[in-house]
Amino acid sequence: MHCLKLLGQSLMARDFDRQVAELQIRAAVLNGYTALGIPITEPVG
Repeated sequence: MHCLKLLGQSLMARDFDRQVAELQIRAAVLNGYTALGIPITEPVG
């Protein structure tokens, strides 16, 4: 939750549907950063 708040303390949109979309975008951004940090392991030999 802390990382989600780093993208903005509050929602900017007023309409509920737009708030949902805004949260989905934030989650997608966080998932992208998480995917960048996961190492890719390959067997050797």
